[in-house]
Amino acid sequence: MLPNEKPLLILGTGLFAVEIADLATEIPGVTVAGFVENMDRQKCAQPLDGKPVHWIDDLNERLQTHRFVCGLGTTHRGRFTDQIASRGGAFATLVHPSARVPATSSLGPGTILNVGVIIASHTTLGAHVCVNRGATIGHHTRLDDFVTIGPGVNLAGSCHIGSAVYVGIGATIIDHIKIGARSVVGAGAVVTAEVPERVLVVGVPAKIVKRDIEGK
Repeated sequence: MLPNEKPLLILGTGLFAVEIADLATEIPGVTVAGFVENMDRQKCAQPLDGKPVHWIDDLNERLQTHRFVCGLGTTHRGRFTDQIASRGGAFATLVHPSARVPATSSLGPGTILNVGVIIASHTTLGAHVCVNRGATIGHHTRLDDFVTIGPGVNLAGSCHIGSAVYVGIGATIIDHIKIGARSVVGAGAVVTAEVPERVLVVGVPAKIVKRDIEGK
């Protein structure tokens, strides 16, 4: 995947945003220019990790001269990316050099693949998907927008992961499983059956322990 020529601004000022900035510095051709804050303007008074923090309403020409990626671990990051998209900003797709993405698979704008991620063939990742360290995504699997895959997750082939699903660290999802939008799979869970929308599942095998949630 070709690197972005435009400097990169990270949306968010939390610890995960700093982690994404560090990841980006290891991708050839990517230059991290700073961070963007949209909730507390006082955070713009001091640099973060040695980089400036910009208030979202003061981006002005940077909306055209920079690319953006969201550094929020929450599946609710659409609230931030929508603000940038509505102002005409464009998004980068970040793939660490140690990650594997075959030519038959595709990544949406704003998607991030961390260190050691393996994507199998004929797999589709939507916009603003975040796949964390060492996770594996099986063949012919689809991840919709704003999905978060935790470190060490093993997601098998021919699965469909709905929008804004959060899969916790070390979870395993067997093949041909569908997980409904805004559901959460707990850390270490083993999913062996379909998961409906907006539920929390935990355990081995995974069972529903909470309903009517809105992601994580």
